Amino acid sequence: MKKKLSIIVVVISVFATLFGCNEGNGGTKDDTSRIQLKLIDEPDEKYKEVNIEIIDIQYNNTEDDEGWTSLKPVDGYPIKVDLTELVAGNDLLLSDDIIPSGSVNQIRLVLSDNNTLLLEGSADPIDLDTPSAEQSGLKLKLNTDLEGGFSYTFILDWDVSKSIVKAGNSGKYILKPVIRVNLEVNSGSISGIVVAEELEDEIDGAVPQDKTEVFIFTENDEYVGSTFTNDKGEFLVQGLDEGYYILKIVTLNYADFESKQPIMVTAGEITDAGTIELQVLVS
Repeated sequence: MKKKLSIIVVVISVFATLFGCNEGNGGTKDDTSRIQLKLIDEPDEKYKEVNIEIIDIQYNNTEDDEGWTSLKPVDGYPIKVDLTELVAGNDLLLSDDIIPSGSVNQIRLVLSDNNTLLLEGSADPIDLDTPSAEQSGLKLKLNTDLEGGFSYTFILDWDVSKSIVKAGNSGKYILKPVIRVNLEVNSGSISGIVVAEELEDEIDGAVPQDKTEVFIFTENDEYVGSTFTNDKGEFLVQGLDEGYYILKIVTLNYADFESKQPIMVTAGEITDAGTIELQVLVS
């Protein structure tokens, strides 16, 4: 029998946007609420693929381990996703469901043990082991009421680099999920494009830079997270609290980049950082 990994994800704060629920969705707008779960990724350049299989998504109105209720997946179970593809705004809507209004204390993702890893430069996938100590999952509590007739969209930001641990002696790769949760309406985003002159002489002008890591810091130089560009050089950092941020890029053969002015993020909006052109290092 396959092992199951239960990841308990607790939403820290709740802000609601009004929407209409009707009796066809199982209740009136006064006694039901809409809940959406959106998965994004903080990838790691060491991994070509990180394949995860979700076999259930549940919520709990209590603080104990009983009373779990499954949410409806958008395209049915199992949900199979390569986390490395969730960059530059390519997110995955896991669930969009109408549930009874009231307190929601916990959200849980249940994974199968059919999770694999593909390293850069390798052609053979590697099994991601799940220690028995991790099967009960990470439990964080939520004590918030969902108001009737309101919609709640939560961003689940899966940090791949912190979620995969290589065992020393055995060489096995262990899955220990680290997920940052934020409410979409309470958070903002930063977008942009990274270009650079190619090192080959036959290519003229700046071209989009694929798989370039963009680091995000607060204006006090505290690390927040990172993301990668897609094949068009585009990046999108989601789930940021309101405030000011600095972008940094450190990549081989190019001068280090740091945004000259802090970038202001406003809740519910995408701030365009424009085009970032990396400069070739002069030897």
